Amino acid sequence: MMTHELSDAELLRYHRQILLPSWDIAAQQKLRAATVLVLGLGGLGCPVAQYLAAAGVGRLILLDDDRVDISNLQRQPLHGEADVGRLKVESAAASLKALNPLVEIVTVAARADAALLARWMPEVAVVADCCDNFSTRDLINASAWAAQVPVVSAAAIAWQGQLSVFDARDAKSPCYRCLYPDSLDAEQTCNDVGVMASTVAVMGSLQANEILKLIAGVGSNLCGKLLLWDGHQANMRTLRIPRDVACPVCSST
Repeated sequence: MMTHELSDAELLRYHRQILLPSWDIAAQQKLRAATVLVLGLGGLGCPVAQYLAAAGVGRLILLDDDRVDISNLQRQPLHGEADVGRLKVESAAASLKALNPLVEIVTVAARADAALLARWMPEVAVVADCCDNFSTRDLINASAWAAQVPVVSAAAIAWQGQLSVFDARDAKSPCYRCLYPDSLDAEQTCNDVGVMASTVAVMGSLQANEILKLIAGVGSNLCGKLLLWDGHQANMRTLRIPRDVACPVCSST
């Protein structure tokens, strides 16, 4: 998708963004020209895709092999009760098209593996890691690092969330393996301890915000930092993430 002049309809639709001093017509054109890969259309992927589409990203690739369950409806607003049993990528695509028909939607109803990620990585500007398990996150991290594509990764459980940016284009950036060097076989999930609907809404919105800034090249981002959010205690803090000089993924780059 090429960057050319915005249509009158686009100028009207995105007017409130274009008014921002740090987000002008050029930034909006960059957004329209960009492709974002959203991995996982659950609690995080729904708000991420929703706000990226509303903001005017040109192309979204939605990747998920799961189907809508009634237990998802509490926190996944792109899916409705009539979608129970439907593929999440299909349900999400329909909702996003209704929200903004100017956005191109590509659906991939499959589980992420190395071959599939290698197929799509060269086409994207940013990867939105909205997955819910460490093994898939490790795979995304390795694939994105090899393709030199930045990853915006979020996680949410109960009332807590975390968010970071891993950017292989930045020589000082750590990768996801630097943060979590060991796989966690006994990881806790939302199925085990629950999750508040507002937790994924907040973290997904913050994740979309980082993606928008990366695409347009505005503001500062969370590369080399870990944002921790606690909704129960109304607390947010940011920690530094050092690059691991012995990391098997990024130490040689």
